[in-house]
Amino acid sequence: MADEGASGPAATLQKMQDLLRAKDDTSRFVGLALLKSVLENGHLAQDSKELRDLWEALSPKFLDRLLRARQNEKLSQTDSKDMVDLAVAVLHTFTILLPEDCRRDKRLTGRTAPLVKALVLSPPETTLLILQTLLSVVSQPEGAVELLHLEDLSPLTELANQYPLVLEIISFTWTNAALMPSEVPVVQKRIDQIFPTLIVNFRGSDGVTLLSSVANLIPKLEPGILPNSPKWLGSLIEILRKLVANKPTAAGRAAYTQLAAALLQTYPATCPAILFKDERQDDSDSKPFSYLFINLLLIDLRSSFPSLLSQLNSSQYPATAQRLAAAFDVISSFVAFLIGSLDEEVNTSGFSMASDLLLKLRKDIAETISLTIEYLRDRWDASIAGAAGLHHDARSGTAATSEGTRLTLTWESIKDQVHTDPLVLAGIRAMAIWIREDENDNLRNEATGMMDMLVELYKLGSQGSLDFRYPILLALEGTMLTDGGVDAFLNQNGWDAVSEDLQTIVRSTAEQKGPEDTSALDDANRGLQIVRVLLAVVDHQSTSFPQEAWMTAVTTTASMNVPASTPAATILEFQIAMLQLSTALLSKASGGMMKRYITSYPALSGLVKQLSRLTKGLPDEAEAADLLSLLEDVSLDLGNLR
Repeated sequence: MADEGASGPAATLQKMQDLLRAKDDTSRFVGLALLKSVLENGHLAQDSKELRDLWEALSPKFLDRLLRARQNEKLSQTDSKDMVDLAVAVLHTFTILLPEDCRRDKRLTGRTAPLVKALVLSPPETTLLILQTLLSVVSQPEGAVELLHLEDLSPLTELANQYPLVLEIISFTWTNAALMPSEVPVVQKRIDQIFPTLIVNFRGSDGVTLLSSVANLIPKLEPGILPNSPKWLGSLIEILRKLVANKPTAAGRAAYTQLAAALLQTYPATCPAILFKDERQDDSDSKPFSYLFINLLLIDLRSSFPSLLSQLNSSQYPATAQRLAAAFDVISSFVAFLIGSLDEEVNTSGFSMASDLLLKLRKDIAETISLTIEYLRDRWDASIAGAAGLHHDARSGTAATSEGTRLTLTWESIKDQVHTDPLVLAGIRAMAIWIREDENDNLRNEATGMMDMLVELYKLGSQGSLDFRYPILLALEGTMLTDGGVDAFLNQNGWDAVSEDLQTIVRSTAEQKGPEDTSALDDANRGLQIVRVLLAVVDHQSTSFPQEAWMTAVTTTASMNVPASTPAATILEFQIAMLQLSTALLSKASGGMMKRYITSYPALSGLVKQLSRLTKGLPDEAEAADLLSLLEDVSLDLGNLR
């Protein structure tokens, strides 16, 4: 009896395989019904061999015929519904239980088209199972490609405003298919085809689901995947603007904030004008959209700061940080757009705002930036420093506690390090842009109080996932204009931190591999920012004589290699800036120090001649003339130093 009982399940499985492999559809249908029952019982969940055998016994063509049963006019509605439901239920269960290699196989991915067609007239419970099955299929690149190449996705897209899973399916399809270079053009084509359809489908709703999905999708796509100048951009922003005006829920605020930030980053040339510009209002009392939008973001930031530190270890913090970081990014873009609009020479957007609203907005932004500085100071102290302005050498000790090893001077330690927090980066970037552009001495002094944090984050460079160097250099330009900015910078060894980076940049720009070497151009732009900061230190009234360590910049410049052929103008501008820094240092050096560096003069003069020759080869004559003028000034300065 024991043998008979043991052989029972095996016999049942063999019977199912025989029925599934039969030539007639009736036997197959019976086998499929048995299979559904066995799969739902969960007995095969851990038996991958039996699962694989049963899966391979299934006829793909038979499954497709069942999925298309509603198109068979000879069948009653009840029979066709039962057939579709059975096929969907079995496929859904297999997508959960099958190993990954089977889910990549054509036997499963090939069912994508009939599954999409089966959505037509399916009841809600079947529709949900189909969508869940499709989501599992497109989570693999092979399945994503199958759905990507389907010409008619209307049965799927028409359900987008009822089932959020539809947007997930589309998002997975594009992101996974885009991993294959050969599929990128198809992805771009489908984005341009499907986005307008989705926008139309959501027009009667608040659009929160669509905006949230697009906001999550855009950062996942590599640069160049999204179309350069999409026709749907204006329509998408129109939904965003309506949502902002309709006092949305918390989910709505997160959706429009994150989408605005993603679009501004993806389309920096075209999106700001579409998003921020207002058509002329007949009602003189109505506020322009940009004013309302930025005010809402500022209010969100200010109201969130008091509770942020207490949320650091909560599960809600990542989502909160992402929303607030996006708000900072939008504000940074708006400030840059506003500055360009106020400059009559470069203003081509036609944007304008009433002076009283501009003044109120300036006040609100300044208040928000002040609170941002306060929060960043507290965030850094709680995680790293222990006390404002404390030198890093004073916080190098650790102590073992019952909760692990911690820095002795911190009163709060969290798992996520402060330099990996996108909110910290976005906050510093917004602060940096504002204190450089707005002549607010109070804010600049407040930012100077963060000098230890700025220098330490700069030293981390690009070691982590976030690069703080560019916004910190921008912030330093503002803080150098304060009375105590230079002293704070030097007290925190700021010169050493940026000059070490400067030496690396000199090497990378000299080794530029051609105009396509974007990393060398990025380094050169950062080098220009560094030189501006160091020149501010050298030229400051508190600097009587340069320190000996600073003169390394002179020897670095003297040994600088000049490209054999004309490089990008940015590279030339950076190398000229190095000459300017060297002459500024030499002009302030004491007599004895100048004598020690007299050997650098011939090399510096030789560099001027070499760079002049290369500059004359630039295709842009106006740009060349500007750079040659700078070189002439350097040559005169060198002559005066002899």
